[in-house]
Amino acid sequence: MARVGRAWLLLLLAISVVLPVQLSSTKVSSLIEKISDPKDLKKLLRTRNNVLVLYSKSEAAAESHLKLLSTVAQAVKGQGTICWVDCGDAESRKLCKKMKVDLSPKDKKVELFHYQDGAFHTEYNRAVTFKSIVAFLKDPKGPPLWEEDPGAKDVVHIDSEKDFRRLLKKEEKPLLMMFYAPWCSMCKRIMPHFQKAATQLRGHFVLAGMNVYPSEFENIKEEYNVRGYPTICYFEKGRFLFQYDNYGSTAEDIVEWLKNPQPPQPQAPETPWADEGGSVYHLTDEDFDQFVKEHSSVLVMFHAPWCGHCKKMKPEFENAAEVLHGEADSSAVLAAVDATVNKALAERFHISEFPTLKYFKNGEKYAVPALRTKKNFIEWMRNPEAPPPPEPTWEEQQTSVLHLAGDNFRETLKKKKHTLVMFYAPWCPHCKKVIPHFTATADVFKDDRKIACAAVDCVKEKNQDLCQQEAVKAYPTFHYYHYGKFAEKYDSDRTVSWGEASLLSSLCWAGRQPLRRAAKGGFPDTAEVSHVHAAGKARATGLTGRVPPEVVPESSSWSLGVFWGVSKGSSVAKQTLPLWPATSTGHLSASRGVST
Repeated sequence: MARVGRAWLLLLLAISVVLPVQLSSTKVSSLIEKISDPKDLKKLLRTRNNVLVLYSKSEAAAESHLKLLSTVAQAVKGQGTICWVDCGDAESRKLCKKMKVDLSPKDKKVELFHYQDGAFHTEYNRAVTFKSIVAFLKDPKGPPLWEEDPGAKDVVHIDSEKDFRRLLKKEEKPLLMMFYAPWCSMCKRIMPHFQKAATQLRGHFVLAGMNVYPSEFENIKEEYNVRGYPTICYFEKGRFLFQYDNYGSTAEDIVEWLKNPQPPQPQAPETPWADEGGSVYHLTDEDFDQFVKEHSSVLVMFHAPWCGHCKKMKPEFENAAEVLHGEADSSAVLAAVDATVNKALAERFHISEFPTLKYFKNGEKYAVPALRTKKNFIEWMRNPEAPPPPEPTWEEQQTSVLHLAGDNFRETLKKKKHTLVMFYAPWCPHCKKVIPHFTATADVFKDDRKIACAAVDCVKEKNQDLCQQEAVKAYPTFHYYHYGKFAEKYDSDRTVSWGEASLLSSLCWAGRQPLRRAAKGGFPDTAEVSHVHAAGKARATGLTGRVPPEVVPESSSWSLGVFWGVSKGSSVAKQTLPLWPATSTGHLSASRGVST
């Protein structure tokens, strides 16, 4: 019996040794950090700004995800961090509970949470594939891949030049290939129609898509004359025949065209307006300045040949010019500039939409009211209102905002610890609304060499590549940079007006590290505290801060007035940033929403 007992004991010992080995046999890349201590995770989130965390019910439940994430970790090395928390481990349960991870449902084995700049960003709910996770970690706020759309299942998605060449070599069916860029609005418009056509034509034609925006595809772009997005090419048995150029088409249009593919029909060249004759003077980069000096009253229409509104206005403008030309006592003349050809003038006068009218009196530029008809042009030119002083553009004004361009953007930002950049278009109404607040914010920090507010006009041709690189898809877009490195996008609800306080908070709390500013001998890790006063339950701003308990009176509801020297001549209440009551330790926090 003693021998049997010893045998069982040895067997149990063997099991106890082997079992952990079997349970921990999952191969995990050294690039994936396994974490069980809350302090370690907190430190990781504080030091890394792009972290994907896999929470699993057990080690076995994580096996397939860990295998996939090991390859992802290699692909995003240096750009993102992946770590793993085994919530089935006794030591890690506390951490999972603290991070509010609920794996109690029977069908839920893992959770993928993303953290950005030290805070929870989102639950990963896109396709759990190598391509999708890599794309997400490289651009956490970017759009999903086209192939993630369930409706695009019949589109062949090409990722590499090698796959593209293989498709051309092996595919026997006619092929319609869309070369696109993920940010392209025209591409996004046609994609649903393209994928619908792919489903309707399945088995007879192949419709494929390839993102050729990355620089690695320059050879393909050159070979197939990809000069814009999308570019759609038609192939038969691997041979390129011609392009499909109806980019406004529907699925039905694509299906109908493929029944009898034909090359684009050459368009009859349109006679340039300048060659049509008439009473409108057509000016160029070379003769513009001399013309407006020689003529005391000139109304100039900046236009583009493709612009529908310009074509509609052209006969009205021409007829008005003819009438004014026939008036012997009138010095008024009408002139036109093709802004697509005379780019120096277009950039000089910040032409960003067509048509645009500019009035020149004795060579000086003045504002013009909204004029669109022959009658309007004639009446106004016969008696121009006393012209107000020329209205300077934002860039021409003397402010503390740094106006950057593609050629100096990186170098300028590298010299600043904190920079909030506003990407804008001069014509954009939201931009016009926020410019005064952004300028006021820049003035606050004008004496601090480490902090800057900068602006980039995305309409300028020289800045368009930069704006595309920075993923600017709407105006205005605000990005925060730390020594030239993109840190985060400043998101603001456009239904709520931007203000100095909101913009200041984005700088003063950038990267979750409050700037110590203007607080002489002030409090550690705080902004300057002006006062604390009763305000009822105020609307919260999303800030968090800390003040010494002794300055917080006992009250059921308080708001903290945080200032950075912006209350010059303005009321105190206007510059107050409201927060919820202080705790006994002096911490204040703000939650989003409107007060009751």
